[in-house]
Amino acid sequence: MDWQSQAMDAPKSSLLPFGNGRSYGDSCHNDKGVLLDNRGSARVLSFDSTKGEIYCESGILLSEILRHVLPEGWFLPVTPGTQFVTLGGAIANDVHGKNHHRAGTFGRHVQSFELIRSNRGARICSPTKNAELFNATIGGLGLTGNITRATIQLMKIASADINQYSVKFDRLQDYFSLAGEADRTNEYSVAWIDSLARGKNLGRGLLLNGNHADNGNFQYNSAKARLSVPFTPPFSLINGLALKTFNQLYYHKQQKREARSRVAYGGYFYPLDGIRHWNRLYGPKGLFQHQSVVPVDNAESIVARLIETTQNAGHGSFLTVLKRFGDVPSPGFMSFPREGFTLTLDFPNSGNKTLALLDRLDEITIQAGGAINPYKDARMSADAFKASFPQWKKLEELRDPVIMSDFWRRVAS
Repeated sequence: MDWQSQAMDAPKSSLLPFGNGRSYGDSCHNDKGVLLDNRGSARVLSFDSTKGEIYCESGILLSEILRHVLPEGWFLPVTPGTQFVTLGGAIANDVHGKNHHRAGTFGRHVQSFELIRSNRGARICSPTKNAELFNATIGGLGLTGNITRATIQLMKIASADINQYSVKFDRLQDYFSLAGEADRTNEYSVAWIDSLARGKNLGRGLLLNGNHADNGNFQYNSAKARLSVPFTPPFSLINGLALKTFNQLYYHKQQKREARSRVAYGGYFYPLDGIRHWNRLYGPKGLFQHQSVVPVDNAESIVARLIETTQNAGHGSFLTVLKRFGDVPSPGFMSFPREGFTLTLDFPNSGNKTLALLDRLDEITIQAGGAINPYKDARMSADAFKASFPQWKKLEELRDPVIMSDFWRRVAS
């Protein structure tokens, strides 16, 4: 059933455009309505290999775009931590990557898209045409209509390989001393944090900087996972002993303070894509991820407080990531990234204990003038959301009348 046919059933049933379901929260759920599956529309419609402009249907995965453009020396201008998201999903969530300090969000590189609304039909949206809808749809969580096709500007590269420059630091303060220079001299920069380290070593970790090599390698790496978790265990394998072992091994695997290496782009950008069904490791109750952004001025103290709060609650984060968002504005007024530092934590779901911790992390973030990432959330309060995104009423005004998600019901209805 196509969009127009399903829209005719409204208001009996709400609709929600659906990509590949890789959001961590409920922004891609519509349990009281119908999902409009776009994965069947996944063609490259045209590609200008001279200008680096590609025109695709919205259901295409980023991995397939890479397969098409890498041999011609082009790369995604911004890529999230998985290549298995759709083009439409990347726009709707206005995803960010390790180069936000230079390139901003994905939405900055969108030239135009076709948006079908139940009450207005198809419209072409761009920065100069239907600009209000363009700005609302980028980061609009799929609520403004169904993105059917889009044109994006790619990034010219000298190689798909990454020259990685890894710096080991002993405490959080050292990271903040390194971050500014790292962003000035590198296209990509992200830090892994040992979430269990305490005292003088609180926030120790590895700063992983990267730039495209110049060796002319444009080979597409197969997106097939090398490993797989074959079944969901009856309990979470991400427990205290596993966390402690992993953090110790990962931090100490680099003996010297600085290390340089050349790595394939897949290993640098998409490490978890190499393990199929990795989320099963968290057990039958799954996981919660908490991503926040806090202003630059008080970032060091707030990030330390967030980490200490998780430790005091008896929780450890398996993959803790810290990076700086630059001052490059997004066209989307509901975009999550804004200038500051963003911390990502993930926890096995231990019920009320975990939910109480997440509420506390929200409180710390909001009091600091920060925000919570909506497309990685499944439980934040309406108050926390509205404090994070004071422009939410404008999105509600532009929301397609038949589109709804579980997330929007929870935080904005």
